[in-house]
Amino acid sequence: MNHSLHLLRRPLQGLLLVAPLAISACSLWLPKPHPTPELSSIAPLPATLPGNSPDNTGEWPAAQWWQKYQDDTLNTLIAQALQNAPSLATAEARFSSAREAARVSAATAGLRVDAQASVARQRLSDNGLFPSELLGFSWYNQADLGLKGSYTFDWWHKQRDTTEAALDEVRAAQAEQAAASIGLAASIADSYFGWQGDQAQIALLDAQLQLTTQRQQINAVRIAAQLEAPDTRYQFDNDLAALRATRIELASSAQLRRVVIAALMGVSVDQLPEFVAKPLPTVNAGLPDSVRIDLLARRADIVAARWRIEGAQRHLQAARAEFMPDVSVNALAALSSIDLNKLFDYGSRAPSLGAAIHLPIFDSGLLKAQYGARAAQLDAAVTSYNNTIISAAQNVATQAITLQKLDAQRTQRVAQVDAATQQLNAATARKQQGLSDARPVLIAQQAVQQQQAAVTNLDVAALSADINLQLALGGGYANGNAANANAATESR
Repeated sequence: MNHSLHLLRRPLQGLLLVAPLAISACSLWLPKPHPTPELSSIAPLPATLPGNSPDNTGEWPAAQWWQKYQDDTLNTLIAQALQNAPSLATAEARFSSAREAARVSAATAGLRVDAQASVARQRLSDNGLFPSELLGFSWYNQADLGLKGSYTFDWWHKQRDTTEAALDEVRAAQAEQAAASIGLAASIADSYFGWQGDQAQIALLDAQLQLTTQRQQINAVRIAAQLEAPDTRYQFDNDLAALRATRIELASSAQLRRVVIAALMGVSVDQLPEFVAKPLPTVNAGLPDSVRIDLLARRADIVAARWRIEGAQRHLQAARAEFMPDVSVNALAALSSIDLNKLFDYGSRAPSLGAAIHLPIFDSGLLKAQYGARAAQLDAAVTSYNNTIISAAQNVATQAITLQKLDAQRTQRVAQVDAATQQLNAATARKQQGLSDARPVLIAQQAVQQQQAAVTNLDVAALSADINLQLALGGGYANGNAANANAATESR
C-alpha cells in the first residue's frame, strides 16, 4: 500500500510544479471575455394595441385552442394530423439528432475504464538485441490482462459547457418541434374554415342563380308580349354565365382545400372524413393584457431562439477554456507474463500510474480562430433572437389590426343587409297590394343575398385572422424551460 502511494506521489508532485507555470502562460494569450448580450425582455408592441380594451380583453390560446370553434370534424382532423403528419417528421428528426448529440457529449466526460486482454505468440530474431541462442529459445508466448482508467479534470468547465450546449440544442429542437405542430394545426383550421366559407358562398350563389332565372323567365314573357326590347335577354344571359363561372371557381376552391388538408395530414383525399357545411363561428378580437411581457415565453420560436443563444454562450465558454491546460490522470492495473500458466501469479503484476498536462503553445492561431467563430455564432444567435421578437410582435399587431378592421367592416355590411332587407319588405308589400309585379321583389332579394355574401367573406377573413392570431400568440405553447433560459442567459 505504501509503495502504491509512493508511485502516485511522484507524478502528482511533478504535476503540481508544472500546473502553475502552465496556467500563468495561458493567461498571457487568453482572449478577453465576450460581452454579455443585451436581450429584450418585452415584445415591441404599440403602446395602444388594437382590439384591446378593458371591455374587450382576450385570453391566451389554450393548448388545444381550435376546440373553441366547437367543430368535431375540425377536432378530428387536427388530432389525426398531429399523430401522422409528414411535415412533423423533419422536426422530430431534428429533435432526435440533437438529443443523441447531447448523449454523445455527456458520455465523453468523466471517468473512463477500459478492459484490455491480449495473447500473442512471437519469435525472437536471431539477429536481434537478445539473440535466441543466448536466451535458449526462439518462440515465446506473451499474455497481457488489465484494466485501464483515465480521468481528465474539468477545472475550466470545458466539458461541462460542451454538454450543457448540447442540452440547449435539445431544448431548442424541442421548441421548434412544438412550433411545427402549432403551425400544422393552424394551417388545417384555416383550410377547413375556408372550405366552410366556400360552401356558404355556393349556397348563396345557388339562390342568386334561381332568382336570376326567375327574372329571365319574366323577361322572356314580357319580350313575347312586346313589353321589353328583345336585346334585354342578353343581360340575363351574361349575369347567369357570370354566376355559374363564380360557382365553378368556388367549387374548385373547396376541392383544393380538401386536397391541402389531406396533404397536411399525410393521407389521400378519399381518407378524409365527410365535411358538412355549418354556420361559421364568431370570433373575439381581444388581446391578453400581459401580451408584451408574456409573449416571449409563449412563442415556441422565441423560446427556441433563446435556447440557441444559451447554447452559443456555452460553446463560446468552452472555446475559451481550450486556451487552458488539460490535466489528466491515467492508471493501469495489469498482468503480464510470457508463461500463460504464471499470468495470475503475484509476480506478473505490471501496474502503472501517471499524470499528464496538455498546454497549447503554438497552433498557427487555430484556437483564436475557433474562439472568434464561436463569438460570431453567438452574435448571429442574438440577432436571430431579436429579429424573431420583432417579427412576432409585428404578427400580433397585424392580426389585431386586421380583426379590428374586419369587425368594423362587418358592422357596416350588416347595416347594408338590414337596409336591403327593408327594401325587400317594402317591395314585397307593394307586390301584395298589387302595385307592382314580382320583379322588384326578386331584385331586392338578390340585393340582400349579395350583401350576405359580402358578410360571409368578412366572416371567413375574420376566422383566418383569428387563427393567425392564435398562432401569433404562441398557439397554446407553454414551457417552463423558457423562464429558465431567460434567467440563465441574463445571469451570464
